[in-house]
Amino acid sequence: MGQRRDLDGMRILITGSSQGIGKALAEQAAKRGAKVIATARSLDLLKEVAESAKAGGGTLIPIQADITKPDDRRRMVETAEREFGGLDILINNAGIGATGHFADAGAEVLRSIMETNFFAMAETTRVFLPLLKKGTKPAIVNISSIVGKRALPARGLYSSSKFAMEGWSQAIRAELAKDGVDVLVINPGLTRTNFSKNMLEQKAKVQMDHLRGMTSEEVAEATLRAIEKGKNNLNLTFRGKLLLLVARFCPWVIDFFAKKKVRSLFKDEIVKKQADRAKATAS
Repeated sequence: MGQRRDLDGMRILITGSSQGIGKALAEQAAKRGAKVIATARSLDLLKEVAESAKAGGGTLIPIQADITKPDDRRRMVETAEREFGGLDILINNAGIGATGHFADAGAEVLRSIMETNFFAMAETTRVFLPLLKKGTKPAIVNISSIVGKRALPARGLYSSSKFAMEGWSQAIRAELAKDGVDVLVINPGLTRTNFSKNMLEQKAKVQMDHLRGMTSEEVAEATLRAIEKGKNNLNLTFRGKLLLLVARFCPWVIDFFAKKKVRSLFKDEIVKKQADRAKATAS
């Protein structure tokens, strides 16, 4: 467990906060009295978030920035120093995804996902560490995913980036303990956002029904409560928790049904390959 904290008056920067979970986090944190810097690539959408927060009496500064660009990362740090005199909480929420099988995806897709979801996220954290170490009850909050703890077919590229985030978070949690910086990982399950619409590729034969998931507001509320309580890890949704429970004690069950599902989806392809082999053997 980390430190318990009151968000009122705390200085928070949230990446990827123009839509979905990031937008909900920015608006709800501002309502709690936090001083928020909201960053994303779309300035127009960020301005809408800022207007919403200010209408509720909150403090929110929008900054157009792409976390994959070093100059933008430095500008985010400079803004936190200039506007708030430092930073207490960094929420790494920006991310991209793709669905489809590994063999069908180009190398550039995996590299793009890893660049945003892991490398840029880690480097954003690196440039903010000097400020965080001077902050009040500082914390790094990484928005990951249930599939960052148990991978599923056709989500391997996205899962790999979130598995990397999980491993890295575990390591720096211990490393930064001496500096009083907490590290919290949030693992949402299905969430009703535009994330699926903004994916680099959607090649999965079966799309997950995100409409059955939590709302962005529910995920944001759970995340902010976890920050206040000083938690280190938070897994969300009943199905997500059930998946991890089964994966922990009976991983073969998930493997069995995952393989069975893939075989059923590619039944025609499998039959064709078997027929081709039979012809080759007969000749």
